Amino acid sequence: MDIKGFDDLFAKARMRLLQLHYDSQTGHLGGNLSCLQALMVVHHLTMKPEDRFILSKGHAAGALYITLWSLGKISDQELRTYGAEGTSFPVHPSGNGIPGLLFATGSLGHGPSLAAGLALSAKQRTQPHHVYCVCSDGEWQEGSCWEALIFAVHQKLDNLTIIIDQNGLQGFGSTQEVISCSDLTPRLIPFGANVQKGSGHNSASILNALSQKSTDRPNIIVLNTVKGKGTHFEGKIESHYLPINEEQYDFAQVSHTHEQVK
Repeated sequence: MDIKGFDDLFAKARMRLLQLHYDSQTGHLGGNLSCLQALMVVHHLTMKPEDRFILSKGHAAGALYITLWSLGKISDQELRTYGAEGTSFPVHPSGNGIPGLLFATGSLGHGPSLAAGLALSAKQRTQPHHVYCVCSDGEWQEGSCWEALIFAVHQKLDNLTIIIDQNGLQGFGSTQEVISCSDLTPRLIPFGANVQKGSGHNSASILNALSQKSTDRPNIIVLNTVKGKGTHFEGKIESHYLPINEEQYDFAQVSHTHEQVK
């Protein structure tokens, strides 16, 4: 699939994500929109069948389900149960019946450690798979992420790629306001990983960053994104929690359709 074909597919997936959150009246739409393109590029253009994926920012379960739907691994009927009582597709992935999901995630900061463990196991067993992990920038305020990074660099886990969705917002404000950290890149580089940067809203930029893999150390990709992109609460803290009403849903549909036409 070329980039043009992929971007057409992504545009459809983004519209389906909007519908998913409107129909279910669930929050976290902002953080789902900021990482959806990265998840789609990883799964459609990068991952091989034997590779592994961990969604560390479990509140972006909707983006994961839509990505799996775009791959034909989840049906539209299954998507319609999102967030409902008794569903196999809750607002944080539980691991029950979700294709390819290895761990339930919801408590932040654990994904990098899980991914590093999988990568080390694969290396020791000379297994060919690569491990991908998508994180939020806010969860890198937790020590477990940095411990995982130290471990991964020490073990030279070049079969590990951690992608950070750097949208600059978290539950209680901007990352700059909460812990004086607007860009993780200068903090990550001294730890010795192969650090790349890119735009999380540009497929070619994401793909280029993913292609710059190291042969002797773990890979970290920092993607600059906008939380709630294309919605009425774009770049606002409200996009972290609030569901959207009919008027706001219509606005987002028009906004994203216009962006696709451009």
